[in-house]
Amino acid sequence: MAVTRRAVVLRALGLGDLLTAVPALRALRQGLAAYEIVLAADKGIGELLRLEGLVDRVLPARGLTPLEWGGRPPDVAVNLHGRGPESHRVLQALEPYRLVGFRCPEVGSDGPEWRPGEHEVHRWCRLVRCAGWAADPTRLRLTAQAAVPSPAPGAVVVHPGAAYASRRWPAERFAAVAAAVAEDGHQVVVTGSPDERRLARHVARTAGLRSAAVLAGRTDVRGLS
Repeated sequence: MAVTRRAVVLRALGLGDLLTAVPALRALRQGLAAYEIVLAADKGIGELLRLEGLVDRVLPARGLTPLEWGGRPPDVAVNLHGRGPESHRVLQALEPYRLVGFRCPEVGSDGPEWRPGEHEVHRWCRLVRCAGWAADPTRLRLTAQAAVPSPAPGAVVVHPGAAYASRRWPAERFAAVAAAVAEDGHQVVVTGSPDERRLARHVARTAGLRSAAVLAGRTDVRGLS
Protein backbone atom coordinates (compact mmCIF):
# COMPACT_ATOMS: atom_id res chain seq x y z
CA MET A 1 0.00 0.00 0.00
CA ALA A 2 1.32 3.43 -0.94
CA VAL A 3 2.41 5.63 1.94
CA THR A 4 1.14 9.20 1.90
CA ARG A 5 3.98 11.66 2.09
CA ARG A 6 3.58 14.34 4.73
CA ALA A 7 4.81 17.89 5.13
CA VAL A 8 4.63 19.90 8.33
CA VAL A 9 4.61 23.71 8.25
CA LEU A 10 5.35 25.71 11.41
CA ARG A 11 3.65 29.10 11.84
CA ALA A 12 2.52 29.18 15.48
CA LEU A 13 1.82 32.91 15.69
CA GLY A 14 -1.20 35.23 15.69
CA LEU A 15 -3.81 35.84 13.01
CA GLY A 16 -2.06 38.71 11.24
CA ASP A 17 1.24 36.85 11.23
CA LEU A 18 -0.35 33.71 9.85
CA LEU A 19 -2.20 35.54 7.09
CA THR A 20 1.06 37.01 5.79
CA ALA A 21 2.11 33.44 5.05
CA VAL A 22 -0.94 32.70 2.87
CA PRO A 23 0.87 33.17 -0.49
CA ALA A 24 3.69 30.89 0.68
CA LEU A 25 1.15 28.30 1.82
CA ARG A 26 -0.53 28.46 -1.60
CA ALA A 27 2.85 27.77 -3.16
CA LEU A 28 3.34 24.75 -0.91
CA ARG A 29 -0.16 23.49 -1.66
CA GLN A 30 0.61 23.60 -5.38
CA GLY A 31 4.18 22.34 -5.16
CA LEU A 32 3.39 19.53 -2.72
CA ALA A 33 0.07 18.51 -4.25
CA ALA A 34 0.59 14.82 -3.48
CA TYR A 35 1.48 15.47 0.17
CA GLU A 36 -0.66 15.71 3.25
CA ILE A 37 0.17 19.20 4.52
CA VAL A 38 -0.04 19.63 8.28
CA LEU A 39 -0.02 23.18 9.66
CA ALA A 40 1.39 23.61 13.17
CA ALA A 41 -0.45 26.71 14.36
CA ASP A 42 -3.17 28.04 16.63
CA LYS A 43 -6.08 25.65 16.10
CA GLY A 44 -8.77 28.30 15.55
CA ILE A 45 -6.72 30.32 13.10
CA GLY A 46 -5.33 27.26 11.36
CA GLU A 47 -8.81 25.86 10.85
CA LEU A 48 -9.66 28.85 8.66
CA LEU A 49 -6.79 27.95 6.34
CA ARG A 50 -7.80 24.28 6.34
CA LEU A 51 -11.28 25.26 5.18
CA GLU A 52 -9.63 27.40 2.53
CA GLY A 53 -7.94 24.24 1.24
CA LEU A 54 -4.39 25.45 1.91
CA VAL A 55 -3.63 22.65 4.39
CA ASP A 56 -5.09 19.25 5.11
CA ARG A 57 -4.82 19.19 8.88
CA VAL A 58 -4.04 21.50 11.78
CA LEU A 59 -1.64 20.43 14.51
CA PRO A 60 -2.41 22.68 17.51
CA ALA A 61 0.70 24.64 18.47
CA ARG A 62 1.45 27.54 20.77
CA GLY A 63 4.72 29.36 20.31
CA LEU A 64 7.76 27.13 20.20
CA THR A 65 6.66 24.31 22.48
CA PRO A 66 7.41 20.75 21.27
CA LEU A 67 4.98 19.47 18.64
CA GLU A 68 2.89 16.37 19.34
CA TRP A 69 3.64 14.65 16.06
CA GLY A 70 2.48 11.08 15.63
CA GLY A 71 3.72 8.35 13.30
CA ARG A 72 6.76 8.37 11.10
CA PRO A 73 8.84 11.55 10.64
CA PRO A 74 7.60 14.10 8.09
CA ASP A 75 9.10 14.01 4.62
CA VAL A 76 9.36 17.80 4.55
CA ALA A 77 9.34 20.37 7.36
CA VAL A 78 8.96 24.04 6.45
CA ASN A 79 9.78 26.80 8.93
CA LEU A 80 7.47 29.74 8.21
CA HIS A 81 7.77 30.82 11.84
CA GLY A 82 11.12 32.56 12.13
CA ARG A 83 14.83 32.65 11.40
CA GLY A 84 15.86 30.09 14.01
CA PRO A 85 17.52 28.59 15.88
CA GLU A 86 14.62 27.82 18.25
CA SER A 87 11.99 27.38 15.53
CA HIS A 88 14.38 25.24 13.48
CA ARG A 89 14.96 23.00 16.50
CA VAL A 90 11.23 22.48 17.01
CA LEU A 91 11.05 20.99 13.51
CA GLN A 92 14.38 19.15 13.72
CA ALA A 93 13.02 17.30 16.75
CA LEU A 94 10.58 15.59 14.35
CA GLU A 95 13.55 14.25 12.32
CA PRO A 96 12.23 15.33 8.91
CA TYR A 97 13.84 14.04 5.73
CA ARG A 98 14.13 17.63 4.49
CA LEU A 99 14.07 20.91 6.44
CA VAL A 100 13.25 24.15 4.63
CA GLY A 101 14.23 27.28 6.53
CA PHE A 102 16.48 30.30 6.53
CA ARG A 103 20.22 29.93 6.99
CA CYS A 104 21.07 29.25 10.63
CA PRO A 105 24.63 27.99 11.30
CA GLU A 106 23.76 27.16 14.93
CA VAL A 107 21.61 24.26 13.79
CA GLY A 108 23.25 23.49 10.45
CA SER A 109 20.59 25.04 8.21
CA ASP A 110 22.04 26.29 4.91
CA GLY A 111 18.95 27.98 3.47
CA PRO A 112 18.74 31.53 2.09
CA GLU A 113 19.88 34.47 4.20
CA TRP A 114 17.40 36.22 6.49
CA ARG A 115 16.93 39.87 5.47
CA PRO A 116 16.07 42.18 8.39
CA GLY A 117 13.22 44.54 7.56
CA GLU A 118 11.93 42.48 4.64
CA HIS A 119 8.13 42.48 4.25
CA GLU A 120 6.73 39.29 5.78
CA VAL A 121 4.76 38.30 2.68
CA HIS A 122 7.82 38.63 0.44
CA ARG A 123 10.07 36.96 3.02
CA TRP A 124 8.14 33.70 3.11
CA CYS A 125 7.56 33.69 -0.64
CA ARG A 126 11.31 34.06 -1.14
CA LEU A 127 11.97 31.14 1.19
CA VAL A 128 9.68 28.73 -0.64
CA ARG A 129 10.91 29.93 -4.04
CA CYS A 130 14.48 29.16 -2.98
CA ALA A 131 13.26 25.68 -2.06
CA GLY A 132 11.90 25.18 -5.57
CA TRP A 133 8.23 26.18 -5.35
CA ALA A 134 6.80 29.10 -7.35
CA ALA A 135 5.16 31.71 -5.13
CA ASP A 136 3.04 34.76 -5.96
CA PRO A 137 3.03 37.34 -3.13
CA THR A 138 -0.21 38.91 -4.42
CA ARG A 139 -2.29 35.79 -3.69
CA LEU A 140 -3.40 36.92 -0.24
CA ARG A 141 -7.18 36.89 -0.55
CA LEU A 142 -9.22 34.19 1.14
CA THR A 143 -12.41 32.96 -0.51
CA ALA A 144 -15.90 33.05 0.97
CA GLN A 145 -16.14 29.26 1.20
CA ALA A 146 -14.43 29.31 4.59
CA ALA A 147 -16.85 31.86 6.03
CA VAL A 148 -19.97 31.44 8.17
CA PRO A 149 -23.05 33.72 8.30
CA SER A 150 -22.21 37.14 9.72
CA PRO A 151 -23.70 38.07 13.13
CA ALA A 152 -23.94 41.68 11.90
CA PRO A 153 -24.25 41.86 8.09
CA GLY A 154 -23.04 45.13 6.64
CA ALA A 155 -21.64 46.43 9.92
CA VAL A 156 -18.33 48.22 10.34
CA VAL A 157 -16.13 46.13 12.64
CA VAL A 158 -13.90 47.80 15.23
CA HIS A 159 -11.42 45.36 16.77
CA PRO A 160 -9.44 47.05 19.57
CA GLY A 161 -7.64 43.95 20.81
CA ALA A 162 -4.10 42.76 20.21
CA ALA A 163 -1.99 39.84 21.37
CA TYR A 164 0.37 42.25 23.13
CA ALA A 165 -0.63 45.50 24.83
CA SER A 166 2.46 47.20 23.40
CA ARG A 167 1.04 46.66 19.90
CA ARG A 168 -2.42 47.96 20.73
CA TRP A 169 -3.76 51.36 19.69
CA PRO A 170 -5.22 53.32 22.67
CA ALA A 171 -8.85 52.44 23.42
CA GLU A 172 -9.89 56.09 23.25
CA ARG A 173 -8.73 56.31 19.64
CA PHE A 174 -10.72 53.23 18.69
CA ALA A 175 -13.71 54.83 20.39
CA ALA A 176 -13.23 58.06 18.44
CA VAL A 177 -13.16 56.12 15.17
CA ALA A 178 -16.24 54.11 16.15
CA ALA A 179 -18.13 57.27 17.11
CA ALA A 180 -17.25 59.01 13.84
CA VAL A 181 -18.31 56.01 11.75
CA ALA A 182 -21.57 55.67 13.67
CA GLU A 183 -22.25 59.39 13.20
CA ASP A 184 -21.96 58.83 9.44
CA GLY A 185 -24.90 56.45 9.69
CA HIS A 186 -23.13 53.08 9.76
CA GLN A 187 -23.83 50.22 12.12
CA VAL A 188 -20.74 49.62 14.25
CA VAL A 189 -19.85 46.52 16.25
CA VAL A 190 -16.88 46.00 18.56
CA THR A 191 -15.21 42.59 18.53
CA GLY A 192 -12.52 40.82 20.53
CA SER A 193 -11.70 37.66 22.41
CA PRO A 194 -13.51 36.63 25.62
CA ASP A 195 -10.62 38.15 27.58
CA GLU A 196 -11.14 41.46 25.74
CA ARG A 197 -14.81 41.96 26.63
CA ARG A 198 -14.00 44.63 29.19
CA LEU A 199 -11.93 46.54 26.63
CA ALA A 200 -14.67 46.19 24.01
CA ARG A 201 -17.34 47.43 26.41
CA HIS A 202 -15.17 50.43 27.30
CA VAL A 203 -14.69 51.32 23.62
CA ALA A 204 -18.41 50.96 22.89
CA ARG A 205 -19.47 52.99 25.92
CA THR A 206 -16.97 55.76 25.16
CA ALA A 207 -18.17 55.84 21.54
CA GLY A 208 -21.80 56.12 22.63
CA LEU A 209 -22.76 52.73 21.21
CA ARG A 210 -25.40 50.43 22.67
CA SER A 211 -24.31 47.37 24.64
CA ALA A 212 -25.67 45.17 21.82
CA ALA A 213 -22.84 46.48 19.65
CA VAL A 214 -20.32 44.54 21.74
CA LEU A 215 -19.63 41.17 20.09
CA ALA A 216 -16.40 40.42 21.96
CA GLY A 217 -16.34 36.77 22.96
CA ARG A 218 -19.21 35.94 20.60
CA THR A 219 -17.24 35.68 17.36
CA ASP A 220 -14.30 33.68 16.10
CA VAL A 221 -11.97 33.96 13.13
CA ARG A 222 -14.41 32.16 10.81
CA GLY A 223 -17.24 34.46 11.83
CA LEU A 224 -15.14 37.52 11.06
CA SER A 225 -13.97 36.18 7.71
